[in-house]
Amino acid sequence: MSGAMMLELFGYLGSFLVLVSMLMTSVVRLRVINLIGSAVFSTYAILIRSYPTALLNGCLVCVNLYHLFKLRRASGKSYEIQPLGVGEGFTAWFVAKYRHDIERYFPALTPEGAQAAEGWAVFYDDRAAGLLLGRRDGGRFDAILDYTSPDFRDSSVGAFLYAQLPAHGIRELSCPGGSPEHAQYLEKMGFVLQGDGRYAKRLTGQ
Repeated sequence: MSGAMMLELFGYLGSFLVLVSMLMTSVVRLRVINLIGSAVFSTYAILIRSYPTALLNGCLVCVNLYHLFKLRRASGKSYEIQPLGVGEGFTAWFVAKYRHDIERYFPALTPEGAQAAEGWAVFYDDRAAGLLLGRRDGGRFDAILDYTSPDFRDSSVGAFLYAQLPAHGIRELSCPGGSPEHAQYLEKMGFVLQGDGRYAKRLTGQ
């Protein structure tokens, strides 16, 4: 294979990575893959002496690094948890705001079901980062929704929330698998698939 062809394939690799990043539902993955693709394509542009293209992709690398740094700073210390009762106005607002994304991960959830549930909201500063809804049964909480908004989808919201729930009397959390993507998330967070098709996790707190 000639050097010119290898160089061209290197450029295609950068373009492919940038394209793939746009398909990511996780903001962190999007930023990381886009950063790598932009760095590859910027290097390719320098090698072929297309300096405006190199400058543009170099700027994209800086933008991705900036946003990844912001997400990194939002990894736990500034989160706050707020209990929600049945019929809370915030619940209706949050579910309506992220309705299309929630439907993707929890197709069985209805607005009526959400309003009939209790749970907890997670905030980062003044931003709504996550929502857990369901029904309490003693020390067990059977969730119908365990959702994180796209800007915080790096597992830090779930890790924070699950660590806080024992202080609210919850020792076991049961969640629906929802979509295959959410089932993978639950397995990553230490949930175990049960015979009824739900996932359960024993909680220990901080």
